Amino acid sequence: MRKTRMFFLPLLAVLVAATSLAGCSNTEPAASSSGAPASSAESAAASGSTPASSVSGQITCAGSSALQPLVQAAADSFKEKNPDVSIMVNAGGSGQGLQNIVDKTVDIGNSDLFAEEKLGADKLTGLVDHIVCVVGVAAVVNPKVNVESVTKQQLIDIFSGKIKNWKEIGGNDQKIVIINRPASSGTRALFKQYALDGKDEATGIALTEDNSGILKQNVAQTAGAIAYLAFSYLTDDMVKALSIEGVKPTYDNIYSGKYGVWGYEHMYTNGEPTGAVKAFLDYIQSPDCEKIITDKGYGLSGKMTVKRDAPAPKK
Repeated sequence: MRKTRMFFLPLLAVLVAATSLAGCSNTEPAASSSGAPASSAESAAASGSTPASSVSGQITCAGSSALQPLVQAAADSFKEKNPDVSIMVNAGGSGQGLQNIVDKTVDIGNSDLFAEEKLGADKLTGLVDHIVCVVGVAAVVNPKVNVESVTKQQLIDIFSGKIKNWKEIGGNDQKIVIINRPASSGTRALFKQYALDGKDEATGIALTEDNSGILKQNVAQTAGAIAYLAFSYLTDDMVKALSIEGVKPTYDNIYSGKYGVWGYEHMYTNGEPTGAVKAFLDYIQSPDCEKIITDKGYGLSGKMTVKRDAPAPKK
C-alpha cells in the first residue's frame, strides 16, 4: 500500500501543474468594458458610494442674521463644487430659525444660541446641534461719538436709560440714541447675558431693528447712536466698536477668555441630516471652510481656550 502511494504522488503532481499552466494561459488583467483599468468613478459606483460632485437637491436655511453672511458665503462656495444643489439662506432671527426647524419648514435653523435657551424641553426632541464657529458681539456707536471704552456698569446704565448723554461718561454733549433688537434676536440675548449681566434694557426709549445690515446703517447715520453687532458686520469704518473694561473686541481676546461677549454659532437640523443637507454641513465644518469663516469675521471653535455648555432647557 505504501508503494502504491509513492507511485501515484509524482503522477498527481504532474497533472496539477499541467492544469495550472492551462488556467494561466486563459487569464487576463481585470479591466473596464472599454478595455482600460476601471476609473475611480466606476469603482465608486461598483462599491455603492456617491462621488462628491454628484450631490444634488434643495436646502433651505433660516434664522440668525449674525450667521447669515457666513452661511451665504459657504453656500456660494459649496454650490461652485456642487452645481446641482440649490441653497436658500434667509434671516429672521435665531428664535424664528429655531421655531422653523421645530416645525420642519426649513432644513436648517440657524441660531446664535443653544436651542435650550429659547425653546421648552418639549420642543427639543429630535433637534441636532451642529456648532460651526464662534461669534463675538460688540457695542457699536456712531463714528462721531468720542468715547472709545466703557465699563460694564456704564454699558448697563446706557441700555437701561440711566445714562442719557455721552457727556456723562466723558464724551461730547450729545443725546444717546439706543437702537435695540426684538426679543427673538439671538444677538440681543448674547449681548444682554454677557455684556449687560442679564439686566433688562430700557423699553419705550429705544428704536428697534433686527436686520444687522440695516441696524449698522442706522447707527452710522444717527448722531449719538449706540447698538450692538456681531463681529461679522465690523468689516469697515461705518461704525465704531467700543472696548469694554479696556479690552478690545477681538477674536484673540475671545480665544484667550479676556473678552466675554461671544457665543457659538449653531446650525440645527430636525433629526440627523442626510443627502445634500449633510454634505453642506460637513463642508461648513471642515478645514476647507476655515478661511471663509475667518474672512467673514467669525472665530474658529478649535482655537477657544474657554468653552460654554448648553444650559438646562427653558421652562
